[in-house]
Amino acid sequence: MHPAFQNASSAVPITFATKSTWDTVSATLPAAARRFAAANAFTAKPGQYLALPAEDGSLAHVVFGIEDTSSEWRDLFRPGQLPGLLPAGTYSFTNQPHDTRLAALAFALGSYRFNRYRKNDVPGARLVPPDGLDMVELTRMADAAALARDLINTPANDMGPDELAQAAQALAEKFGAAYSCIIGDDLLKQNFPLIHAVGMASTRAPRLIDITWGDASHPKVTLVGKGVCFDTGGLDLKPSSGMLIMKKDMGGAANVLALAQMIMDAKLKVRLRVLIPAVENSVAGNAFRPLDIFPSRKGVNVEIGNTDAEGRLVLADALALADEEKPDLLIDLGTLTGAARVALGPDLPPFYTNDETLAADVARHARTENDPLWRMPLWMPYDSWLDSKTANLNNAPGGAFAGSITCALFLKRFVESATSWLHVDIYGWTPSAKPARPEGGECQAARAIYKLLSERYG
Repeated sequence: MHPAFQNASSAVPITFATKSTWDTVSATLPAAARRFAAANAFTAKPGQYLALPAEDGSLAHVVFGIEDTSSEWRDLFRPGQLPGLLPAGTYSFTNQPHDTRLAALAFALGSYRFNRYRKNDVPGARLVPPDGLDMVELTRMADAAALARDLINTPANDMGPDELAQAAQALAEKFGAAYSCIIGDDLLKQNFPLIHAVGMASTRAPRLIDITWGDASHPKVTLVGKGVCFDTGGLDLKPSSGMLIMKKDMGGAANVLALAQMIMDAKLKVRLRVLIPAVENSVAGNAFRPLDIFPSRKGVNVEIGNTDAEGRLVLADALALADEEKPDLLIDLGTLTGAARVALGPDLPPFYTNDETLAADVARHARTENDPLWRMPLWMPYDSWLDSKTANLNNAPGGAFAGSITCALFLKRFVESATSWLHVDIYGWTPSAKPARPEGGECQAARAIYKLLSERYG
């Protein structure tokens, strides 16, 4: 069970209230508690918290405000604020928030702290699990989120391609999965020229991480995660403001590993494969240049329109390899385009697929898991924008329009044989803290996709 949860015979009660229910809720409290709440101007607005004392001054009760059921929008992770508000101790819910399962998960997610380099006070509040919840499943999700967050939050000096490979290998060993890794110039020998091109300027060799797990007779599910451990932009150098959080550019790989951990821990009936092209996009005399042309694993020659559009290049070779196996479901995740952030912001990653059933299932699980995703179109009239005058296609066509869509269309060129394909353009980062989502690296899309896979292959 997750450390945020604790079985106990006694606990301080937490009561949820909304502005419209506060009068009713307060009527159930002792008179002294009602007077204390009034004196503190407690009105149960969302996120408002009040600790009610007993006669001896000890903590007797907690009341916490959440959105009204009639509100246009309700943050189902609102209870994730509680670990940062409550003093150390054991607590329990006395009534139901809007979604008790998500509230309990939010409590665990809100307890996360990144402590590798500086001691941060880990919340001492513990929650007695509400009745009827699958705590194994909630712990599985919270642990996976912590894995993704830890990997993303680790700076690039300690999370380069080799360290990312070590993390993947440790995960593979934990679940008895097969692990292999193609490193450096061996990428050229084994026909992964785009991965090599992006990573060759770094002193830390590029590599392709490959994990396989599960019964070979089960449906093939392949996950591909962008593992750019730091992105300078290459010779199309990013400004300092754009480079500041580029340690997160391996967020696709981190979330793929989090998703793989959940799949393997739950023993889903799939033959899982995980592919992570792990590179550092650096500046050096041998860095790849604008208008260079490189072959790809698929045999398509790619002209470099912009060296800062490197993520789609490394994913292209990995997707081509994945596609050769004709998987039943091929999923890629990557922190790919600023255009996705302009369109949908940091909290709402777009996803792309031509499989209507898959699209509906993704959207449904994104809603039920409070793991937001929004479908965007693979708009084929824009496919011609990828044309090159000197090669088969250009990785970054000129112009400021539809950047996330053209990235998806670029990747689509490398997927032909998979039965279904899903592409998710995540951000992998929470810019400012929100309930259950501390500032920093974030697990995005993994929980929704895991629940989809659980439904299909559980």
